[in-house]
Amino acid sequence: MGSDAPPPVPPAGHGHGHDAAASSDIGHGHSHANAVNATPLITPTGVSKDGVVYFTSPDGRTLHGHDGLKPHSHDPIPSPGRFGNRRGRIVDGRCYSERAFTIGIGGPVGTGKTALMLSLCKHLRDTHRVCAITNDIFTREDGEYLIKHNALDDADKIRAVETGGCPHAAIREDISCNLTEAESLTEKYAPDFILLESGGDNLAANFSRELADFIIYVIDVCGGDKIPRKGGPGVTQADLLVINKIELADAVGASLEVMARDATAQRDGGPFVMANVKKNEGVPEIAAHLLGAWRDATGGKRKIGKGDA
Repeated sequence: MGSDAPPPVPPAGHGHGHDAAASSDIGHGHSHANAVNATPLITPTGVSKDGVVYFTSPDGRTLHGHDGLKPHSHDPIPSPGRFGNRRGRIVDGRCYSERAFTIGIGGPVGTGKTALMLSLCKHLRDTHRVCAITNDIFTREDGEYLIKHNALDDADKIRAVETGGCPHAAIREDISCNLTEAESLTEKYAPDFILLESGGDNLAANFSRELADFIIYVIDVCGGDKIPRKGGPGVTQADLLVINKIELADAVGASLEVMARDATAQRDGGPFVMANVKKNEGVPEIAAHLLGAWRDATGGKRKIGKGDA
């Protein structure tokens, strides 16, 4: 059956963009062997009989990789946590001139995260400097969608990261690909903030606070009115919960009253917004929440960018 040595381990990766990519103007994520500024290397520790490679992360946790995916974990979560006890944004040592205030937008597949990205870009772009990052596993679909619909005035302000693994890995376990893009955008454009969309994942997925200063979690009525009470860290601990596609509630037999009641209970009274983002319903309120968080963190001070006096 061959050697017992583990298969070659990909180098620590990161995502980045090019000003003139061969096939597109948007950036992409991949690995380089000399990515010295990426997160600390994850060390291979062995390989199982079924081809699963095990790793030790910098903080000592055991991760695994399989089917060509990046190292990640499926650690059991003992509880969804409480809104009042959630970890807040990092304050000590956080430098917004190195990486602009970052708004993470997460949630399950198909709930309307990309539609919310588009609506927020259009709502905010005339009054604030905005950049955007999207995550997909093997494509740049969501970034290309934003560019096609003219979300921002410059296509290079939209970077698409191919995470190459479970979506939660790129926003929680190994955030280097997204950090690299955010730092690159900050250096080049000095944005007020960056909108960062996670790939679609399950109710247990949430952003690392090392990546997201403000977290928006998007669910929708099509999953049924039971979703808020199912909880999960995204539902309970996000800074803002968005319940999207309210216009479809009657069609799928979902009660908006039940969803509002359960969201209030699960989030200890934390904020949520009922929305139909494609029709811009709820978008101004969502924008007000993120702008309030941005002002609290930065004082609303705008950085000097290229072309400014």
